Amino acid sequence: MQAAPQRAEADARPRWELADVFRLYADHYRSRYPLPAAHRKVMHAIQVCRTEALGGHLERCDSCGLERPCFHSCRNRHCPKCGSSATEQWLQAQKAELLPVGHFHLVFTLPHELNPLILINKKVLFNILFKAVSQTLSDFGRTHLKGKIAFLAVLHTWNQTLLDHFHLHCLIPGGALAFDLSRWIPARSNFLFHVDALSIVFRAKFLDLLDLARSQGQLQFLGRTETLATPDGWKHLHCSLRRNKWVVYAKRPFSSPETVLEYLGRYTHRVAISNRRILSAADGQVTFLYRGPKENTSTHVMTLDADEFIRRFLLHVLPAGFQRIRHFGFLANRWKALQLERCFQLLHVTPVRPDPALPTPATPITCPACGSGWMIHVRRLQPTFLDSS
Repeated sequence: MQAAPQRAEADARPRWELADVFRLYADHYRSRYPLPAAHRKVMHAIQVCRTEALGGHLERCDSCGLERPCFHSCRNRHCPKCGSSATEQWLQAQKAELLPVGHFHLVFTLPHELNPLILINKKVLFNILFKAVSQTLSDFGRTHLKGKIAFLAVLHTWNQTLLDHFHLHCLIPGGALAFDLSRWIPARSNFLFHVDALSIVFRAKFLDLLDLARSQGQLQFLGRTETLATPDGWKHLHCSLRRNKWVVYAKRPFSSPETVLEYLGRYTHRVAISNRRILSAADGQVTFLYRGPKENTSTHVMTLDADEFIRRFLLHVLPAGFQRIRHFGFLANRWKALQLERCFQLLHVTPVRPDPALPTPATPITCPACGSGWMIHVRRLQPTFLDSS
């Protein structure tokens, strides 16, 4: 059965988990720092994920009689233990929309000067980021390819050491749909747009949208950003941002749709830190692995005070209901029924439909002890109460 390897992987629990950090140090952190309700909710969800607090069911092997409890997951999108099943279903939907062409990978990064303002105005600034990137890429598609391009954008808010580093990953099919829908216009296999030109346009569009948000009273100025509420403070920030170069980075193009799917599976639903990177949590400190910058694959070890580790993790809690994965162009929900289908026709291929045989959480799994029996639900386990305050 396909579900067995997934369950076996879930059972191979890392020595330390993010939940362990919260169980050990969350009470101390909450007693020292006032936390918004959203942060308390995320910490609580991760702490009780797959424990008796959420309830679950007892399952028994129909062959050897092995019994074990299976507790519910929290399903919080910030939890490193959740999301594998949802990710697989999401990937199947993306597979059905994947054009058989090369794909380009661009990363748009916001200057760190904006970080304090972003942390106070996450929803507004993140929406501006998506809109500025969308307008920039659409303009370049119109002027350089003479057609309508499409892309999938994924927001990441962290670097490897959990500090705030706001950037947007964009996966772009190599070509455009003619505006009259008459033909597919292919891009070069190894080049899409000049990143320096993209950077200039992206910076201009973002700053124009940022000024508009300020003039409409959408921004808050608290703490370190209070000076930005004054005309002189805002002008100083604006001039500094216009003067400096913004980073748009082109990664190596994907050679095939399979490599695109591999990337989507590994990175789109990633959270700030995986459990497997956490090495220890003891004596008021947390030690974890991190990689070097950009393409450097070497790993390093960092130790932080538990309070600082939790503070860094909570930097990446997203606003409630915020969509960090979005589709644009002919992949957008508004257009894809007609325009994406037309792209497949022009490329003379039939789209791959989602596999209805995908395993679901209800799919029986093989017994981890005897390997021949099936684990059968025996009875429900009621959740226990655990205060989340």
